[in-house]
Amino acid sequence: MSGHSKWATTHRQKELVDAKRGAIFTKLANNISIAAKKGGDPEANPALRTAIDKARAANMPKDNVERAIKKGTGELGGVAVEELYYEGIGPVGAQFVVKCVTDNKNRSASTVRHLFTKNGGSFGAVLWNFDQLGVFLISGEELNEKKVDFDDLELELIDQEVQDISKEEEGLTIYVAIKDFQKMNDFLAAKNLKTESAEIEYVAKEKSVVNNAEEVQRLEKFVSDLEDNEDVDSYYTNAEF
Repeated sequence: MSGHSKWATTHRQKELVDAKRGAIFTKLANNISIAAKKGGDPEANPALRTAIDKARAANMPKDNVERAIKKGTGELGGVAVEELYYEGIGPVGAQFVVKCVTDNKNRSASTVRHLFTKNGGSFGAVLWNFDQLGVFLISGEELNEKKVDFDDLELELIDQEVQDISKEEEGLTIYVAIKDFQKMNDFLAAKNLKTESAEIEYVAKEKSVVNNAEEVQRLEKFVSDLEDNEDVDSYYTNAEF
């Protein structure tokens, strides 16, 4: 497995200009609300704690965070936020699973279908090629700062029964079974290793490498359209480009 696309996505999210900050805050708030449905105490709810940490990293105002928590726990009432997944074939035959977090199911379905269509794709079954796994990213800077010996860490991770480990120029990507997600979270916290990202994701079993410049451009356009949409929280693809 390769974390190339995931690292690229993470970098793009960090480089978003201020003009998109409102859309990012909307996505972050929706994620907090979804996580808060399982409990409003971040100390007892790891998913909520992770969502809040992301919001803080993006400098989201504290009032927005607290309002999102109350919306998720039902204290504010109003329209509930839900998670929706759409699957399909994007540009150049690449498979995509798109995750939306939204308060309007009909709008999300219509918008995502339109994004597929206008980029030469369509909805279709692709989940057969994806497994749900816990995915942790640790940057190279973090590993260097903590003076981590990769060989030693790799042996420890193997003892933790990880599914896979991928070392790239940007850093380390760790894949674990969903049942081991919290265990890995605790393991990395105990080693004082900060993660760039820690998520449950759809990971393609079989990848498709795209090198043609024109095809890469088409894929990047589709990805940009997805990232610009407020309802789209994240996406997963079998394409490496």
